[in-house]
Amino acid sequence: MNLRKIGVTALCCCAIFAVSIPIAAQTMTKAVVAEKIRRVEDGVDEFRKYLERRGDNARNASSTAQQSGRASGRRGTANTEARTATAQAGKDELDDALGDLNSSTNRLRRKFDATEKWIETKAQVERVVDDGRRINQVVARGKYGSDVAKLWATLRNNINDLARAYNVAPLGA
Repeated sequence: MNLRKIGVTALCCCAIFAVSIPIAAQTMTKAVVAEKIRRVEDGVDEFRKYLERRGDNARNASSTAQQSGRASGRRGTANTEARTATAQAGKDELDDALGDLNSSTNRLRRKFDATEKWIETKAQVERVVDDGRRINQVVARGKYGSDVAKLWATLRNNINDLARAYNVAPLGA
């Protein structure tokens, strides 16, 4: 009976020890992690370019409508101004959140390139994930369309992949 207790205790200690060591940190090379970071950087750039193109297209459509006289329509100008202000506030919030994510991603890249052990940049990855959470909330609340949802889903997956490499809690859906 005593031998059985020792065996069970030893097995429990081994299980606890095995779980406490991040497996990903032992097996991933710096090049693999660098690729994960590059995917996040590319996703941020793609998202920003899309928002800029979308803003340019909206401005062009608005100026064309005003020039042709179609802007007056049935709605009053107060209603249109209120909608414009609401849309602008949402766009600004998303743009600010994306700017923060871009900054934290750039900071991660600088620190990552300067270190020998990639795991030393875990704090920067946590910041990237936190900034990603903010975008996740903004996109979930807003009505940005399917293109933004697709771009964000891809970027979110890449951020989650990077987070898992560092054993950081990933973003929710």
